[in-house]
Amino acid sequence: MAAAKKAVLGPLVGAVDQGTSSTRFLVFNSKTAELLSHHQVEIKQEFPKEGWVEQDPMEILMSVYECIEKTCEKLEQLNIDISNIKAIGVSNQRETTVVWDKITGEPLYNAVVWLDLRTQSTVENLSKRIPGNNNFVKSKTGLPLSTYFSAVKVRWLLDNVKEVQKAVEEDRALFGTIDSWLIWSLTGGTNGGVHCTDVTNASRTMLFNIHSLQWDKELCEFFGIPMKILPNVRSSSEIYGLMKAGSLEGVPISGCLGDQSAALVGQMCFRDGQAKNTYGTGCFLLCNTGRKCVFSEHGLLTTVAYKLGRDKPVYYALEGSVAIAGAVIRWLRDNLGIIKSSDEIEKLAKEVGTSYGCYFVPAFSGLYAPYWEPSARGIICGLTQFTNKCHIAFAALEAVCFQTREILDAMNRDCGIPLSHLQVDGGMTNNKILMQLQADILYIPVVKPSMPETTALGAAMAAGAAEGVGVWSLEPEDLSAVTMERFEPQINAEESEIRYSTWKKAVMKSMGWVTTESSQSGDPSIFCSLPLGFFIISSMVMLIGARYLSGQLLFKLDNFIS
Repeated sequence: MAAAKKAVLGPLVGAVDQGTSSTRFLVFNSKTAELLSHHQVEIKQEFPKEGWVEQDPMEILMSVYECIEKTCEKLEQLNIDISNIKAIGVSNQRETTVVWDKITGEPLYNAVVWLDLRTQSTVENLSKRIPGNNNFVKSKTGLPLSTYFSAVKVRWLLDNVKEVQKAVEEDRALFGTIDSWLIWSLTGGTNGGVHCTDVTNASRTMLFNIHSLQWDKELCEFFGIPMKILPNVRSSSEIYGLMKAGSLEGVPISGCLGDQSAALVGQMCFRDGQAKNTYGTGCFLLCNTGRKCVFSEHGLLTTVAYKLGRDKPVYYALEGSVAIAGAVIRWLRDNLGIIKSSDEIEKLAKEVGTSYGCYFVPAFSGLYAPYWEPSARGIICGLTQFTNKCHIAFAALEAVCFQTREILDAMNRDCGIPLSHLQVDGGMTNNKILMQLQADILYIPVVKPSMPETTALGAAMAAGAAEGVGVWSLEPEDLSAVTMERFEPQINAEESEIRYSTWKKAVMKSMGWVTTESSQSGDPSIFCSLPLGFFIISSMVMLIGARYLSGQLLFKLDNFIS
């Protein structure tokens, strides 16, 4: 019997979407933006000490290869010829820091994840060296001095990991964010791998001048980081190198964007004033400010949005960053065991339809925008004997929405023109209760594309549009129309404001839990940095006043757990 004829779909483009929680590879039709197939692998996070978050760079790399191969197998099963894949784009979790040996190709330490807090004392010591009337770090980078960004993570590795120190001395060390590590490895690694990054990822290191679009000598000297270990900075859309192994060997890697910039492109926010909010491990609201840097007066970041070609102009964005969004659902699953899978959160929240006065501030890594308060820690408050796991689940979803409201308010104040609606994307947007809550709490419509994989789509668009590939047009008239699902507010404005003001009270109570001494010592103070679960139980014990009847505790914790 003759072999079945392969489907002809025109040029295809693949996208690696390497996030904090998982790795995916997705393949799109460049003419219609249709998602044809994908594969996903969850990535392990390690927490070796309080406040530390690490991942294995080799596990991340192997997950990319696995996702590519599995997706290619699925395409073959669909009778789609993988030789039609003309380019690959890379989108990645930003700021997460890797240092590796260019001779052996091996990481010299685990990846230090963007959420990691171990560098707080480094940040405080460095901040004393910045003149109050000349914050040259912020003016050059658009970023506050924070544990969030790569420079202080590299500084920690240089100070604390002998293998890194030795490799730098012997000129064997290379630094990069996840995009750099992947592109170097996929393009040959020790056999001619390309050591590069793009402007969006470079702008998250605190070493990159967002005006000159170059590594900044003064910043590198301030953080004590040798410039020889830094990757070459390229545009977000050009051919960096070719795949050197696997089913897609020889295919150019020609797009690279930090995940939030990729989502901005995938949502087609190409005009000044257009904004999107992505719900992933964290929550990130970006507003395109065009070709000018706009500096926030309300706790937002100034960052590079994209530069779609070597000779194309750079575009900037204001960004509101929330550390914990989807991560709170994973915490309820992995740490408390309230749910067995992330999808169950919607079912639990639906059972009660309210938090019943319970508020959850998931400040596991301190508070990011608009507060930038590293001393904050997670709290759950407003508990009563009636509170159960369904109310906690609902409060967790509300927390994501309240945090988005805070950064949207800051964005509106900085931009001067309030957003009339909010474009959203990311894995959590599949949760309809979350989306309706978001519309209610913002009191504006929330608009979700029917194809929510906009981060991967943005990376694919950048790759397909690159000079020398040219299979994806970014001209406005050629961009595919996207169908949208719309969520309208269903509560009155007064109720929305009452809930929001109560949330802000809870946020204030989350601050000041951790002092520098307690966060840096090996033996944290019991009142400063015990895990959130302790405060849940403590609150409940205080709530019932430790009253006993016939030696039995009147209130059973089963009400919370079961």
